[in-house]
Amino acid sequence: MARLTRAISADGSVMAMAIDSTDIAARIEEIHHTSAVVTAALGRLATAASMMGVMLKGEGDSVTVRVDADGPAGVLIAVADSQGFVKAYVENPVVELPLNARGKLDVAGAVGRNGYLRVIKDLGLKEPYSGQVPLVSGELAEDVTQYYAVSEQTPTVCGLGVLVNPDLTVRAAGGFLVQLLPFADDAAIDQLERNVKAIPPASAMIDQGMQPAEICEKLLEGLSPQILDDYLPAYRCDCSRERVERAVISLGKAQLDQLIEEDHGAELSCHFCGKRYAFSEQELRQIRDAAAR
Repeated sequence: MARLTRAISADGSVMAMAIDSTDIAARIEEIHHTSAVVTAALGRLATAASMMGVMLKGEGDSVTVRVDADGPAGVLIAVADSQGFVKAYVENPVVELPLNARGKLDVAGAVGRNGYLRVIKDLGLKEPYSGQVPLVSGELAEDVTQYYAVSEQTPTVCGLGVLVNPDLTVRAAGGFLVQLLPFADDAAIDQLERNVKAIPPASAMIDQGMQPAEICEKLLEGLSPQILDDYLPAYRCDCSRERVERAVISLGKAQLDQLIEEDHGAELSCHFCGKRYAFSEQELRQIRDAAAR
């Protein structure tokens, strides 16, 4: 079961969170049948989105994290809500690349190094908030760090990792995110820098059996950390027949006429979970006629 924990330093100047997202990354591989490097890439993005989601305040708020770059994986998208529930999609789920120079899965090679990371927050307002930054590495953790520094002016360190077994199943996945709040003093900043420099990779800590709360304590060592809250995030798709029907309506009369006259029906599948929705010729006629009224 995935778990996400948030903690804060005793003086309230540093916030940290950590997540065990192994089950989320495993579900990504099951649904999208991703190759190892794409599982690592999309698993990292979903892990980041889940952490970003729990920082939203409203129950109906959501955040979409999208990467458009020049790598063979194409577009990557992860959408999360304020409970950390997340769903994800990748344009090209199977990419085969040699290991990188460090002998690791070449996530940056799959994602691409030239492109953008875009964050869209739907906060129930008239217009969603949107921020975009150029990729700095394509490894995604550094790119999330850059997003917070540039778009939200919040000093942040993000760590993300996914370990994939030879049979393509997920061995361990996780992440952490730590932020300095505006009134952090030099002593807290120096302590945090030492902690971040010494901390192992996120996936390695999860693989060793560390709980998110223990990772938070490690991040905030020397700062008297206090646990704020725990979440049980999961890979969860909120698609429905009603939502797909609205997508069918958006096709327009000409394309609906074509589906009715030539295909005598339609079947659409959800990009995020693969669930299929069938519409008969009669149902398409009813949808078309209702839209025309």
